[in-house]
Amino acid sequence: MASLSVKPGQRFTLPDWQNNSRLISANAEQQRFNSHHIRQEGRVLRNDTGNQAKWDEHNSRTSLKDRITTVDKWREALAKCLADIDLEIDALSKVKEAAENAIQAKNLCLDVAIECLTFRESRRDIDVVRDPVEEELHKEVKVIEKTKKDLQQRVDDAFRQLCLLKEARQQLSCDHRHKVEALELDRQCVSFNPTSGNISFKVNPTRIPDGTTALQEWELNSRRNKERADTELKASVDLRGAITLTIAQTNNELDAQRIATEFALRKRMRDMEAALSELKWQEKNTLEEIAEMEEEIRQLEENIKKRTLDLKVAHTRLETRTYRPHIELCRDQAQFGLTDEVQQLEGIIRALQQKRTESQDALDALYRQLHRIQTDIGYKTNSLQLDNKCMDTRRKLVVPVEKFDPEVDAVSRTRNLPRESQLELA
Repeated sequence: MASLSVKPGQRFTLPDWQNNSRLISANAEQQRFNSHHIRQEGRVLRNDTGNQAKWDEHNSRTSLKDRITTVDKWREALAKCLADIDLEIDALSKVKEAAENAIQAKNLCLDVAIECLTFRESRRDIDVVRDPVEEELHKEVKVIEKTKKDLQQRVDDAFRQLCLLKEARQQLSCDHRHKVEALELDRQCVSFNPTSGNISFKVNPTRIPDGTTALQEWELNSRRNKERADTELKASVDLRGAITLTIAQTNNELDAQRIATEFALRKRMRDMEAALSELKWQEKNTLEEIAEMEEEIRQLEENIKKRTLDLKVAHTRLETRTYRPHIELCRDQAQFGLTDEVQQLEGIIRALQQKRTESQDALDALYRQLHRIQTDIGYKTNSLQLDNKCMDTRRKLVVPVEKFDPEVDAVSRTRNLPRESQLELA
């Protein structure tokens, strides 16, 4: 016969079952309520965080754009300053080259002045004088040395200023390059969006990298670089003006001294030509006087010969009459006349001989004076030729050197001064 099988374990009562059902229902409702509340909070959170994220991204994008605008303004300012510095470096380099060319031109002037002084050292005897020409040439040498020194100082100043400009340009260029790189990075940052393919998580992106500077320090550095560049630009412009003025002043000083030297040289040449004309006139008159004196001596000698013959006749007559016989040898009037004639002739001959001696002495003196005149003519002719060489040499100062072909190149151009004892430049 079958038996009833009872499941072992706890058995609940109906109220327990009912309570359990109610509890499940209550829990379900509570969980739904909690879920609804959480959903509401999630919706609010999503809205709030979404708006906050959009505003944060908008603010970040705006800050980036503002930063791009600020950096770009500085970039433009630095680029303009760089262009100005490049133009100024080119302008200052050209002015510096002009000053160097002016120094080279002064070297030619110095060579010419020294060559003229060297030429004039070949003057001889009394013509070796410290005349106004020599004084002006010494002044010219001093003026050239002074102008060269002033120009060289300006060249040195320009070289130093160019170094400062290039140093300032280097800093500007570095700052400009960095700002260009920063602009590219910030523009890249502005272009990033959630759909960009190159976005990812980064390790500790909020870290502060080494070398980070404060905004004030960044702005101060850019302003300092620009202000230094502006300062060097102003200094360079002032220096260019000073160099240009120095070139003009040195040229004016040297031109004035050159004119004074050439004026003195021309005046000296005119004086020398006048002295030569006077000497040649004296030479001509002396030669004429010599010719007349030689003729006078010749006539004196002829007269001496004639009076000597007359004296011989008188002597012969007197001697012949001594042979008169006896009483005829008397001192008659003829005897007295012949005796007086002999005495007169002897006195005449002595006077003629004395005059011949005096005339010969005068002729010798005339010849000595003629030699002195001709020697002095030679000295002055030599001096005039040397001064003409000086004038030819000084043509190099107004005629291009490559076109200048002097008639006589007596000495090679040299930078060495003549003997210190003769040309004291100090």
